[in-house]
Amino acid sequence: MSPIDPFVARTRVAYFSMELALRPEMPTYSGGLGMLAGDTARSSADLDLPIVFVSLASRQGYLRQEIDADGRQIDHADPWEPADWATPLGAMVAIAIEGRQVWIRPWLYVLICPIGHSVPVLLLDTQLGQNDPADRAITDRLYGGDAAYRLKQEIVLGIGGERLLHALGFEVETYHLNEGHAA
Repeated sequence: MSPIDPFVARTRVAYFSMELALRPEMPTYSGGLGMLAGDTARSSADLDLPIVFVSLASRQGYLRQEIDADGRQIDHADPWEPADWATPLGAMVAIAIEGRQVWIRPWLYVLICPIGHSVPVLLLDTQLGQNDPADRAITDRLYGGDAAYRLKQEIVLGIGGERLLHALGFEVETYHLNEGHAA
């Protein structure tokens, strides 16, 4: 039995968000959009709603800021390891980006509320040996890189996320896009 199985049969809503604040140790958010999505996930768990959340693994986080001796801001990666908080799922899907197949694997993070209800969160990851080295980094840094990098992330989230839901057996009736990123 897969750890996703208890959620598949009952889930009818998918909530897509480029960022999602789940816990401070998982820097998969940058600010208000991620906080809103995280609050929505926690409320959904509290209410035992039939919903799955889909976001990016963002292994390098958004950024960690530091002020140097001259008062200038320096941005650093804020790395975390998905295996410390989530379970890799066996399903993978491929999508075409720039004429190459880019494979995506989901990690399952189960958000459990204080009264015991839970909702699944799928964190999409392209850091896979099957991918071209340049494509492995697509899901590494939230909002990192240039416009092309950002578009690749949005393709992974929207197209890849929807395909992974089907591959995992979800029968989604309603899709919610938190902002237009996944569109």
